[in-house]
Amino acid sequence: MPTMSSQPRKQRKALAEMPLHLRHKLMTAKLSPELSRKLGVSRLPVRVGDTVVVLRGDFKGVSGKVVRVDLKRVRIYVENVTRTNSRGETVYYPLHPSKVMITNVDTSDKFRQRIIERRKAKQTAQ
Repeated sequence: MPTMSSQPRKQRKALAEMPLHLRHKLMTAKLSPELSRKLGVSRLPVRVGDTVVVLRGDFKGVSGKVVRVDLKRVRIYVENVTRTNSRGETVYYPLHPSKVMITNVDTSDKFRQRIIERRKAKQTAQ
């Protein structure tokens, strides 16, 4: 349940204790301008299979497919965004979804198509 308080302490607590089915709202990322025009939507939740480009940080400009989405930590993992850990293994680097832009949407899921249509109708109504 969203908090009505403006106290930072309660805001942090609400985010930390937010259930997973509501955390999905935190996983949205901006669409590229051409994709936004094509779909008629400005933002969408990031899913596995989407192609994204990193806009901020050390990996700025790197693009790749989303390999994993972590709702608990509110992070995504992208194919070409890796680092080497202390054991010498290559591991994916966690990125916040607001720091990426979706360049290609995986529309193989019919439910996602319905989400896009619903958001498109909502934006045109405004």
